[in-house]
Amino acid sequence: MSQAHQNEVNEQHTAKVIGVTIAAAVGGFLFGFDSSVVNGAVDSIQQTFGLDELMKGFAVAIALLGCAVGAWFAGRIADVWGRKRVMLAGSILFTVSAIGTAYTQTIGDLLLWRVLGGLGIGIASVIAPAYISEIAPARYRGALASMQQLAITLGIFAALLSDKLIQQAAGDPMNDLWWGLEAWRWMFLVGVIPAVVYGVLALTIPESPRYLVGRNRDEEAARILQEVTGEAHPLERVKEIKLTVKRESRSSLADIRGPSFGLHPLVWVGIWLAIFQQFVGINAIFYYSTTLWKSVGFDTAQAFTTSVITSAINVGMTFVAILFVDRIGRRLLLLIGSVGMFIGLLMACIAFTQSVTTVVDDVAEVSLPNPWGVLALIGANMFVVFFAATWGPVMWVMLGEMFPNRIRGVALGVCTAVNWIANFTISMLFPEMSKVVGLGIIYGFFAFCAAASFFYVRAKVSETKGMELEAMDSVAEHSLSDYEALRAAKRK
Repeated sequence: MSQAHQNEVNEQHTAKVIGVTIAAAVGGFLFGFDSSVVNGAVDSIQQTFGLDELMKGFAVAIALLGCAVGAWFAGRIADVWGRKRVMLAGSILFTVSAIGTAYTQTIGDLLLWRVLGGLGIGIASVIAPAYISEIAPARYRGALASMQQLAITLGIFAALLSDKLIQQAAGDPMNDLWWGLEAWRWMFLVGVIPAVVYGVLALTIPESPRYLVGRNRDEEAARILQEVTGEAHPLERVKEIKLTVKRESRSSLADIRGPSFGLHPLVWVGIWLAIFQQFVGINAIFYYSTTLWKSVGFDTAQAFTTSVITSAINVGMTFVAILFVDRIGRRLLLLIGSVGMFIGLLMACIAFTQSVTTVVDDVAEVSLPNPWGVLALIGANMFVVFFAATWGPVMWVMLGEMFPNRIRGVALGVCTAVNWIANFTISMLFPEMSKVVGLGIIYGFFAFCAAASFFYVRAKVSETKGMELEAMDSVAEHSLSDYEALRAAKRK
């Protein structure tokens, strides 16, 4: 085979892998869309159902409890049903949730539909990165796994843009738009379109080779490896996968137990990465940015427009992560991101401490006088820039590849569930705490978490760039053997 022909074949396989990755990552789009579409509707939900600040936060955050449950069980269900069928189940949950939320008449109904949508988000948050990491060649895996986060950011952008367009068409989210439905209800109903697209695409992509090997469908797995990824020796690759899948098939929660407070050291690393990604406050912006900017003096249209601009920045900077994650590595990107996020959050913290409250006709109005309003915008968007280029995608890349094969499914489920619980905590408490202690203290806490994340990554996180998933076993065993040696030395 000539070099030119070989290059052409490689390009064809690269295109196939990218195409399959994009199809799977539509789950990430729904993840971003469904979790952020509430941004434009949250004040209308509060007004429609007469909610206080804490209950408003609960109505937004309850979806995240569904996310945690979906994430917890998704891996195990996928091992039985297959990745494609679980993706299809997620699509159905998204669709039902979008329709139910649009037509809800009581707060109880709303909470139910939000939880169902959360189950779909939780499934997508686990299955999409797991599927992509399983089908992507090691040399491209970081960039392709980052496609999941790109899809999430595009989903966030699409949700906030559609919220803005619907608000603009109706004049106000509480006004009727079409078919006698208020505009805020249409914000949710639009989600049916990407949900159906996700279901159709899930039917067209090949099954994960690792799942097929686990079901003793070796020839089919070899064919997919050869046709999609261009694997030169697919049968040998299947044998490698088979060895690790046998260990995986016996995995359970007991397998992630270890010496570090009852858990494997790598699982603790994953848990803390998941916590830090949420405790820097990213979703305080993407769930409440419209409310946030209105609370400091922006009118409704300005608040919606600012939210869209922020989400567009989020999309653009994710391309930076895709460009660099396989070049300079995961660990360095996380460290850079921690520093940048800290500076941006500190700027926002300082700005919000300068807010001024005036009373007009017995109504308290909060504003940020110049130059503090500008500083808050710069700080918040600087934070988004660094988060989107680093912690946003890289945390998911790390969780998809850092664990040894025998515990990957269980460990990924645990860490993703923790990520959603951390998200729930921040999202539920943000409205009430903003009222009680003020935005300055809240953003100071976020800045502290960003600083802490830098020192944690520097001390505990190892680089995984360019390693095959099967190679993670030896890395994990090395870390455990070091611990066992230390414990033996102490006994002596």
